[in-house]
Amino acid sequence: MSSLVPAAPQNQPAAGGRVECGSVPSKMLAHSVRFCAVLPPSYDAHPGQRFPVLYWLHGLGQDEQSFISAGGVALLEDMRGQNRLGEFLIITPDAGRSFYLNSRDGDSRYEDFFIREFLPAMERRYRIEAGRATRGISGVSMGGFGALHFGLKYPQLFGSVSAHSAALMEKPPAAMTNGARLGFLEAVFGWPVDPAFWDRNSVFTAARHAHANESWKIYFDCGTADDFGFDEGAQALDRLLTSRGIPHEFHVYPGGHGWGYFAKHLPASLEFHWKAFHAAQESSGP
Repeated sequence: MSSLVPAAPQNQPAAGGRVECGSVPSKMLAHSVRFCAVLPPSYDAHPGQRFPVLYWLHGLGQDEQSFISAGGVALLEDMRGQNRLGEFLIITPDAGRSFYLNSRDGDSRYEDFFIREFLPAMERRYRIEAGRATRGISGVSMGGFGALHFGLKYPQLFGSVSAHSAALMEKPPAAMTNGARLGFLEAVFGWPVDPAFWDRNSVFTAARHAHANESWKIYFDCGTADDFGFDEGAQALDRLLTSRGIPHEFHVYPGGHGWGYFAKHLPASLEFHWKAFHAAQESSGP
């Protein structure tokens, strides 16, 4: 999935806000992790104000720059100009090929890093209106899997969850169980694949253990011609959430798997999160 426009430089000023990129050290991963933060237009002008935050997770083969290099800042500016979005931060961490999980062999503890190190580090570094209702998570493809995994597993942390073309598979790919080597998956899930580990980290398992909550906001969509068949997984998750009485919004649209599809539907999830943030701010009063 290639970028649409050149990557933005660090600390890039933008009419719709400011982009700041850097890194945070991690004891759990034993290396620093890069990230970018898209700060809203009023962030510098109003140093006493705090803002909601959306953590945006990239897909396989992408990195912390992907949201920006694909034109995300311009999209935010356009949507704010149309009064479709208010002000919130978007923070995009690099995750390599981790699937946002702790790997089966224990070599990578990305999930632990994200929950226990990255979130606290960001909410110390930036003026974030910390709290479940003003903290959202979203992603595309591998990042969509990560967003749904984190959102369903840690409902106490995230009030709004969204995903586009999430890498949803109820069972390991047939190729893995038939002896094929899929390095990008076996590095996380083990070789041969460990079915118990797969199930423990499945979005479907998290959904089966989740409890219905009217304040929980969940949105996801997928293309009808998804190149990896993730539309089948998305429809299965829709059925499971429906059977559990868990409120959510789900759509299947024409299209495949890639930035062409994501670009068409990313505005919907951004607006979805802003509505959740705004409702939380309105209910909390002045």
